Amino acid sequence: MTMPKASEIKKNAVIEHDGKVYFVKDITKLTPSGRGGNSLYRMRLYDVATGIKADESFKAEEMINLADFSRRQVSFSYVDGDEYVFMDNEDYTPFSFNKETIAEELMFITEETKGLQVLVVADSPVAIELPTTVDLVITETDPSIKGASATARTKPATLSTGLVVQVPEYISTGERIKVNCAESRFMSRADDK
Repeated sequence: MTMPKASEIKKNAVIEHDGKVYFVKDITKLTPSGRGGNSLYRMRLYDVATGIKADESFKAEEMINLADFSRRQVSFSYVDGDEYVFMDNEDYTPFSFNKETIAEELMFITEETKGLQVLVVADSPVAIELPTTVDLVITETDPSIKGASATARTKPATLSTGLVVQVPEYISTGERIKVNCAESRFMSRADDK
């Protein structure tokens, strides 16, 4: 297994550090102002075994161990109290997540969401990976403005999951739109398929 440098680690990687396995939830690059200072990569980590959050900083050149993990294609199945259950698309293994653990991701997930993946480490599901884009329905937005041009201003729209994104003024309640998951950004009207 190759050992990447800290500067090469991406969000949603699974790494080994201090004898523990962590899921990398977020990475911030800190660039020092002094000359000759090295960049630091501050990573928000979650202990795979316990779910406990840890923040660690690594020098750009620091070598990091990647952990063994697998990705499984899943579909959202049902909610049981605070547990959200996803089914493996191939062998129907259920993977449960506590609502709090995946609160950010739930803003993009409906029963129709395609392309979801679960990261599995040592048979335990550690994280949900979202597809690049999802289609969501607008449940509430100001009335569309007739004759608004495509370059017109935007307005906030609340989607079926509770997520709020800015949409062009010509979009109306009830429309299905494509949203970029990484940036929570309106892309286009969804293709009706």
